[in-house]
Amino acid sequence: MATLIDTLTTARPRHPEKVKRPETPLLKKPEWIRVKAPGSPAFAETQRLVREKKLVTVCEEASCPNIGECWSKKHATFMIMGDTCTRACAFCNVKTGLPDVLDHGEPRRVAEAIAAMGLSHAVITSVDRDDLDDGGALHFVDVLRETRTLSPRTTIEVLTPDFLKKDGALEKVVAARPDVFNHNLETVPSLYLRIRPGARYFHSLRLLQRVKELDPQMFTKSGIMVGLGETREQVMQVMDDMRSANIDFITIGQYLQPTRKHAPIDRFVTPEEFKSYETLAYSKGFLMVSSSPLTRSSHHAGEDFARLRAARAAQLQS
Repeated sequence: MATLIDTLTTARPRHPEKVKRPETPLLKKPEWIRVKAPGSPAFAETQRLVREKKLVTVCEEASCPNIGECWSKKHATFMIMGDTCTRACAFCNVKTGLPDVLDHGEPRRVAEAIAAMGLSHAVITSVDRDDLDDGGALHFVDVLRETRTLSPRTTIEVLTPDFLKKDGALEKVVAARPDVFNHNLETVPSLYLRIRPGARYFHSLRLLQRVKELDPQMFTKSGIMVGLGETREQVMQVMDDMRSANIDFITIGQYLQPTRKHAPIDRFVTPEEFKSYETLAYSKGFLMVSSSPLTRSSHHAGEDFARLRAARAAQLQS
């Protein structure tokens, strides 16, 4: 008698580390958070190009609420080194697990997509790759080199992981001279253990300070989410810490809970509070501030970079 063996297996969960966590309610979004559903012809063209080049975008993987707006303008933030992260942050919707080997054809395809889109300013981010000796630093360098070959006038912003315990990795990326070096602190120090357990607040802060030591002219940028349970005083302290590290540009946006298994939203911060944070940040000496409910690291990055350069020029003339 033949024995039938069921070879069908269930799909691996996107966040295996969160499967056994209790579900938390998803709060109803206030009116100021709601965005239009994507669907324009330009959106479809951006989507087609991303698929054709077999690329990953943080717009999709992190469930960014601004994807409809950005892709309709043929803007996308490319996420290199795969779609699987070695970290398991409580706020992030990027898939977690053991990543595939690096695709060495990816830097060229990213550069081709940037050229095809005609981007004047490109943002390149990545998953965390703790499995790699350099955390993926040389892969960032390869993307910068290929992009400058195909689009020499395009300015480039990198949004890197923290390169924790990867000696020399940061130096490789800085030596490749991105126009903006971005690394997000994400939240206040007291919430790190719950929200960003694989990272260290003062390591991330020191990383950004080190960028300025290596290249004082390079623009640095960092961002945090609010609505996770932080206090106003704690946000102000993060601003002071960033300025102590000579960070030029701060972004502050509302945390949005991806699923019931992710960290719950403590509250929705009002537009008026975001405006207050913007005023405070400028008073502390930041050259550029983006503070609003829908602010994300790469949202309006090109326009913001132009304003950032203008602010530095004005500062040097004063």
